[in-house]
Amino acid sequence: MTTTTPTPENIHVIPPTTPHAHTVIFLHGRGINATEFASELFESQASYDRFFTDIFPGVKWVFPCAAKRWAETEQEQMCQWFDMASVQHPDERVDIQKPGIRDSVLQILEVLQAESAEVGAERVFLVGISQGCATAILALLVSNVKIGGFVGLCGWFPLREELEKIPVETTSAPKSRMKGLREIIDMPTQNDPAVSNFTSTLHTPVLLQHTEDDSVVPMTNGYKLVKSLREFGMHVDWQCFGEGGHWLNEPAGMDGIVAFLQVKMASG
Repeated sequence: MTTTTPTPENIHVIPPTTPHAHTVIFLHGRGINATEFASELFESQASYDRFFTDIFPGVKWVFPCAAKRWAETEQEQMCQWFDMASVQHPDERVDIQKPGIRDSVLQILEVLQAESAEVGAERVFLVGISQGCATAILALLVSNVKIGGFVGLCGWFPLREELEKIPVETTSAPKSRMKGLREIIDMPTQNDPAVSNFTSTLHTPVLLQHTEDDSVVPMTNGYKLVKSLREFGMHVDWQCFGEGGHWLNEPAGMDGIVAFLQVKMASG
């Protein structure tokens, strides 16, 4: 049985049950809060009926919570990292996405910095599902930090079409893309060490998963995310599954996540 500890209002934490060795920061999707998501996640099982908390007793699980924002399409307030017109077509109405993206990326960078100070960046893993994946990958790319690993589920690359319109210098394509990304989300670029020393971030190992029957975020969006990250120069492991819906596949998908985390944790 998992327990929780008192935390700031926008963060839900499941503490380790053995000495703290690693931290997993896990971003939920749109329309659910961190506490609800954590409860659902820890019902998922790997092979042999194993749960995440049983497999990783030394992991501190950190679930940042997205702010409640007005959703133009649904005409209501909901927990979302940023507003958007369509998760099926994420490049529509980028104008309503950018304010939330910038605020949420800054929020996650604060969490990443705090957790890295506690155990070291190489022992911190960033994970996100759906819009949480989209937000987490942007936070990683502008962080200027190589962390233990990144896992993205049912996700996409936000602002992809806008980024592709920016001229790229052939001799320094990753740096040009990094600078362009920061400009698009209105983050500083001039004299910023994150632009000149970005290469460490790009060495972060990445695992992406998607299911063919995801009716919320089409798997083609996942393919485009893989392509975008590889264009940044990142090494990406891609796993797709026939079933699982807008969630992780059980047990094979969860087994893949477990294997990825175990290997990277052992080397960190």
